[in-house]
Amino acid sequence: MAGMIAQDWEPVVLRRRQPTAAARKDEKAVNAARRSGAEIETIKKSNAGTNKAALKVLNIKKLDEDTENLTHEKVPSELKKAIMQARMNKKLTQSELAKMINEKPQVIQEYESGKAIPNQLILSKLEKALGVKLRGKK
Repeated sequence: MAGMIAQDWEPVVLRRRQPTAAARKDEKAVNAARRSGAEIETIKKSNAGTNKAALKVLNIKKLDEDTENLTHEKVPSELKKAIMQARMNKKLTQSELAKMINEKPQVIQEYESGKAIPNQLILSKLEKALGVKLRGKK
């Protein structure tokens, strides 16, 4: 055939891949390594693949360092009264104040009831919106 195109034939070399980490941990591979006299290292991992246990420990440690009775600090009664008084002086509802500081109405309710854990960012937003000083010396 006159119209045939010549092809280059290159040799194909097949190489075995290195075993993956999972394959190296396989029981057959470990036994083969033992028979050949290779060193084998075993490590026992506790809580492998989870972050939950570490977070719990950190939170408990933080609570333990902060207070003796393992409870978070709550809003002092003077602060909650000051927030409520300033809001009423401006003739605002809890939800209107919450919209002004871009928070949920529940946050204002928790601060005024004394159930909230004081957050400096929220307190500074409240100070700006209400025009009163809520932290530090008056």
